[in-house]
Amino acid sequence: MTTAPTPAPTPAATDHSGGAGVTGTASATSPTVPAQRTPGRHAPGRRRPRVGGWLATVPLLAFFAISFGLPAVAIAIGAFTASSDAETGAGQFTTDNLTASVQGAYWTALLSSVKLSALTALLGTVIGLPIAQAVVTSRYKAVREAVLSASGVLANFGGLPLAFAFVATLGNAGELTKLLHLTDHGWSLYSFTGLTVVYLYFLVPLMVLSITPALDGLRVQWREAAHNNRATTLQYWRHVALPILFPSLLGGFVLLFGSAFAAYATAAAMVGATVPLISRSIADALSGNVLVGQGNLALALSLDMIVVAALVMAVYLPLQRRSARWLS
Repeated sequence: MTTAPTPAPTPAATDHSGGAGVTGTASATSPTVPAQRTPGRHAPGRRRPRVGGWLATVPLLAFFAISFGLPAVAIAIGAFTASSDAETGAGQFTTDNLTASVQGAYWTALLSSVKLSALTALLGTVIGLPIAQAVVTSRYKAVREAVLSASGVLANFGGLPLAFAFVATLGNAGELTKLLHLTDHGWSLYSFTGLTVVYLYFLVPLMVLSITPALDGLRVQWREAAHNNRATTLQYWRHVALPILFPSLLGGFVLLFGSAFAAYATAAAMVGATVPLISRSIADALSGNVLVGQGNLALALSLDMIVVAALVMAVYLPLQRRSARWLS
């Protein structure tokens, strides 16, 4: 009886067209998939931090430490130290400076400065937002460039020139005052209301500059989606635009508040001591116009200003990080 020879197994066919091949043993010519390597500390695709990037920040950090750090430390030390020109206890630790800075006329000046700064910052924010929106949505590029350029100039126009311009225009003998008979209606430039109007002259342009980039970040798709859902323009601004812009608006408010809070020359030239301000009180304490031997009281008043600014920034920074996620 003759036994039939057993056929030799053939290698599985490989489908080069991407289809399924015959099931069997992979041939020697089939491509080998390289094993995936878990990226580790020495993986070639991972970048190592370069020391040069950190060294580039050293000049900025040094400038910040010299320009802001050293004065802040000097203010903090001087606020808790008796003045060197005091009659007794010069150079000794004391809390009398801080105690005096929140009492009497100094406390009134601090509250007046906070009130003036908050009011002008709020008005500047409310007035500056629609102006910036009109600039952003304008079809004419020349209008945008002209308004932003003028805002950059007006935002930095202050001090004695600004005071002189308003005195010549809206003072007791100013041109508009005489033309419109403003004095008969109780108008006075040398008052809290007059100082508010003067501050708005440079705060509104500053708000336009600060909020324009945020308005540019509002996407057209958000407005179109709101309109497709039959939302009115007012509803779009109330439920979409303003919640996204709120941190940026608060940031502009903080910027305006700080500019008004630290302003000195314009108020000193216009109202003098008529409107009590913390910046004016610091100048009087440094020059000894009020009391002799109270030089470090000015440092205590400056520390009060730093505390107020820090409290305002503490509210602003968390909201700014929230806004960055939407506008980035």
